[in-house]
Amino acid sequence: MAKQYWLVKSEPESYSWADLVKDGKTAWTGVRNFQARNNLRAMKKGDHVFFYHSVSDKKIVGIAKVVTEAYADNTAKEGDWSAVDLAPEKPLKHPISLDEVKADSALKNMGLVRNSRISVTPVTEGEWERIISVGSK
Repeated sequence: MAKQYWLVKSEPESYSWADLVKDGKTAWTGVRNFQARNNLRAMKKGDHVFFYHSVSDKKIVGIAKVVTEAYADNTAKEGDWSAVDLAPEKPLKHPISLDEVKADSALKNMGLVRNSRISVTPVTEGEWERIISVGSK
């Protein structure tokens, strides 16, 4: 199966990239949207994930990877919710703001732009490569 790419969002005041780096790994819990949950369930071990600071910072700040595939979210009091485990890989040399993403014609169809309320979205290979290119400068 081909490698998949993703983007997860977190408010930096709640759980930041620095927290993930410090922790070394985290359970990505608390997702309570069906589309985002289904995206978590589609993640495979080894998939790469952009870490996006939402609300206050609005930047793609780092690259993580899936280290454990979907399992039952133990923070859910009711319902059928899932979590995955993520580990940090590296920060982006140049974090990419939401405004930069929106201004880049190669990224205009990203889930981050089209479905801005979804906390876990797929990223195409082309989008991934473009962000890596811009974020490495």
